Amino acid sequence: MRSLATIDNWPVPISAAAVVRADGTVAGTHGPVDHRFPLASVTKPLAAYAVLIAYEEGALELDDPAGPEGSTVRHLLAHTSGLAYDEHRATYAPGTRRTYSNAGFEVLADHVAKVTGIPFDRYLHQAVLEPLGMAATALEGSAARDGVSTVADLVRFAAEVQRPRLLDPRTVLEAMTVTHPGLDGLLPGYGRQRPNDWGLGFEIRDGKSPHWTGDSSSPRTFGHFGQSGTFLWIDPDAGAACVALTDRAFGPWAVEAWPPFTDAVLAELRTG
Repeated sequence: MRSLATIDNWPVPISAAAVVRADGTVAGTHGPVDHRFPLASVTKPLAAYAVLIAYEEGALELDDPAGPEGSTVRHLLAHTSGLAYDEHRATYAPGTRRTYSNAGFEVLADHVAKVTGIPFDRYLHQAVLEPLGMAATALEGSAARDGVSTVADLVRFAAEVQRPRLLDPRTVLEAMTVTHPGLDGLLPGYGRQRPNDWGLGFEIRDGKSPHWTGDSSSPRTFGHFGQSGTFLWIDPDAGAACVALTDRAFGPWAVEAWPPFTDAVLAELRTG
């Protein structure tokens, strides 16, 4: 895909990108797809997938208590537990506001480790990474932000989410559907969104503006971006997903570069 080559114009030392269709075929790649990059918050969808597998295995229920009083696994996945951004303290009552929280995903990881008896990094490996052949991916600390991976591995994950084998498709549909709709909140790097829609571990584009996806991205687009200059989006209407990883921290360069890149990818998919 010619559109992928435009990452060469990004002001980053190293970058790689790929597009994978809903049927699992790779539409195109560009750059060193086997280079390992820090994922930052793109770690969260991987962690969420492991939590959902624990749910399907019967180790936990989505409405089990977890986190601050009144919070559940579902609240933690949807950033509505009330936990602060990077502190293990409650700032709002659960379900009343969308408060993006790294601490919430760390609580989730601890909860899964407790109910399964398996450290979360190992559970993630056994439940998600190993079955998908993601041999270059690892969790090296916090379940919120300390994953490392490659474009080649995240292509495998994006293919799985689009055509699930590890989860019931109905569970993935729930993960990409707005949880606790109508809640406002801050989207890091993009300001207050009204509403700030999320599913279970995945951010949902809906009508957000500004946003890190493209102007032509469908409202059903879901995924995540990371402060290490990384993103993964899946657009069900386009029938494709896109991964882009870099080694430069998110900033104004990404706000400027990412949306037109996505629009170019979607345009090429439509005409190709």
